[in-house]
Amino acid sequence: MRQSATVSEAVAAVVAAHSDVVFSLMGNGNAHLVAALTANGHRVVNVRHEAATVMAAEGYQLSTGRIPTASTTYGAGFANMLTSLAEARFARIPMVIVVGAAPTTGPRAIDFDQDTVAAGFHVPTLLVSRSDAGAVTRRAYAIARRDRVPVIVALPYDLVDSPVVEPGAGDDIGLPLPPQEEVLRDHEIEDPQKVTAEQAQDIVAALRSAQRPLILAGQGAVVAEAGSSLREIGDRIGALFATSVAASGLFDSEWDLGIVGGFASPRAADFAREADVVLVAGASLNLYQMRYNQLLSGAHTIIQVDTVSGPTNPQVTRFCRADAADAAYAILEGLGEGSLPGWRAVIDRPLTGDDDYSGADFGPDGRLDPRAVMMALNEMLPRERAITQDTGHFMTWATRHLDGPDTRGKILPGVALQVIGLGVGSVIGVAAGNPDRLPVLVTGDGGLAMELNELDTLVRETRSCLVVVINDDAYGMEVHQYGDRGAGLDMTAMRFPEMNFAAIARAVGGDGVKVRTMDDLKRVREWLEDGAEGLFIADVNVSKEVVADWLDLSNRYNGYTE
Repeated sequence: MRQSATVSEAVAAVVAAHSDVVFSLMGNGNAHLVAALTANGHRVVNVRHEAATVMAAEGYQLSTGRIPTASTTYGAGFANMLTSLAEARFARIPMVIVVGAAPTTGPRAIDFDQDTVAAGFHVPTLLVSRSDAGAVTRRAYAIARRDRVPVIVALPYDLVDSPVVEPGAGDDIGLPLPPQEEVLRDHEIEDPQKVTAEQAQDIVAALRSAQRPLILAGQGAVVAEAGSSLREIGDRIGALFATSVAASGLFDSEWDLGIVGGFASPRAADFAREADVVLVAGASLNLYQMRYNQLLSGAHTIIQVDTVSGPTNPQVTRFCRADAADAAYAILEGLGEGSLPGWRAVIDRPLTGDDDYSGADFGPDGRLDPRAVMMALNEMLPRERAITQDTGHFMTWATRHLDGPDTRGKILPGVALQVIGLGVGSVIGVAAGNPDRLPVLVTGDGGLAMELNELDTLVRETRSCLVVVINDDAYGMEVHQYGDRGAGLDMTAMRFPEMNFAAIARAVGGDGVKVRTMDDLKRVREWLEDGAEGLFIADVNVSKEVVADWLDLSNRYNGYTE
């Protein structure tokens, strides 16, 4: 009888203790690890392509807040996950990825320097050995949690079935965490400081002086659980609220503009431009979020509170390096008792609305207007839903018109890297982490065509999933940016023949409907009423002439005209 655990088993024991589920594609380099997990009854979701392992982990983390685990083999398997790895790193998603690695005796013809490739994305790699497999794996989870980054645990191929030096030896080895500067990129050092009395007084004075105060919250406020304190600040000073997409639903208030930035409704964007003093908590203020620096153009004071090392936009006038919740507490203490009327006393118009939408079901070309479809689905879907939205021209429609139940109920994979075709992988993780919510993926025809292999995973691994395809028979972003409304390029490679994704759903064991009229959506309603079992694809033929307002803004910024 074998007396010692193997290196793979030691790693698997730590993985099982830290993650409820592992998203994996098994190969030579991680077969022993995956077998150790499944042999002990741990849940492993088996996907069809390595890119989906990391994206499923990202979807799981964004929708639950818990640290996930992914696993792939070495070499080609590692290479296949690189797009997803870059997205997870740039989005700052904490996770651990256990991968196969070259033998300790040296690389083979099929091996390459995986550590250097990962380092190019600022992703740290920790190599296990026979004496420290458990300790190194625990260290990976600690780094991921502290620095909000993916961390790779590398398992050398010649050690996968080797016994640890002593049974359980790795359990008692204390390995210190590396300094954050060794893990994070510039401007990402997460070492929040306490807000000084002087900083709090300065911020309070600016907020008290405001006639049209606005509080804008991002993902940092969600992570810090600062929503209730920020809302109390807003109520004290008569402010309006707004969020980034990542913080959607943070403020349960009648004074909430909803999502601002690139996906803001025209009316919400107008309000944001009128703000004179803005408190930004945990939002990146990148060029797109700032609507190409037009979002807060009327503000004379922009106060940014974040854990990064300095302001992330030149329009910021005051920067406070602090945790959003700690800063909010300090500001509340400085405000004291009483309240100010602020902006709320003079508002005489609705805060939100699509002023440019007529309410018609069809666009000028006789195909469905995606806004009409999203509004109908929003009324039709159960409240307990989990919205995942792939990227592309279409992404504004779900963001603006499909409500999430809370801050974890609507996520946008691919935005950090600006890449399409990661939505199915992500919704696999969302479904695994949210069994009590209906997983809903909104994707484009171009992006879904990249992930058809993972439809099988949805059928096998999820009890229920609705996929809504915004289908314009094209890469719509490029058509509208570089073709008919942009740089005037030939569009032959941007368009393609119509695909029937509903038929593909039936071919892999699901069901679906081709949606050409609003009446066709009744099939979705029937599926929901019958228990929403299995995979259902609503393939919606949308207008090729309804163009998102944010893309028009982008075209103008880049010098393109209609």
